[in-house]
Amino acid sequence: MELVVGRVAKSHGVRGELVVEIRTDDPGSRFAPGAVLLGRPPRARTGGTRFTVESAREHSGRLLVRLREVDGRDAADALRGTLFLVDSADLPPSEDPDEFYDHELEGLAVRLTDGTAVGTVTEVLHSAAGELLSVRAEDGRELLVPFVTAIVPTVSVAEGVVVIDPPEGLLDPE
Repeated sequence: MELVVGRVAKSHGVRGELVVEIRTDDPGSRFAPGAVLLGRPPRARTGGTRFTVESAREHSGRLLVRLREVDGRDAADALRGTLFLVDSADLPPSEDPDEFYDHELEGLAVRLTDGTAVGTVTEVLHSAAGELLSVRAEDGRELLVPFVTAIVPTVSVAEGVVVIDPPEGLLDPE
């Protein structure tokens, strides 16, 4: 499975550096010199071009990345909107039992603490306020569940289940 780790916002300077919006918890290793990324145009579902990171640095709160295969501003401008992806099989396992990759949560069954089926995790949304689990309810509705310990006390990837203890009203249709 391919995971998005960054998106090209725009070019920077005349030498072909890229301003990259980070979409990973570990930009230091994903954009380390020598790292290979698959670059895919924003609307494409398959294919892409392999790029090798030559350098990466923070500048004014943004990540500037130089790729070996990109020479000059015109080539960098052509990559605007490109998504950088890595294969989930290449990711090391998390050492923290309370940390999960998004792809590990997607597809897990969601149940209440009493065992009542709620639905299935379809996506993990990252917002300024924190992470949300997008859950496709048994009745077809989309439910957004804050991914915090008070509401999601148990996650078992091995058992394929997420247990939630929602506050009153969170799962109500209105």
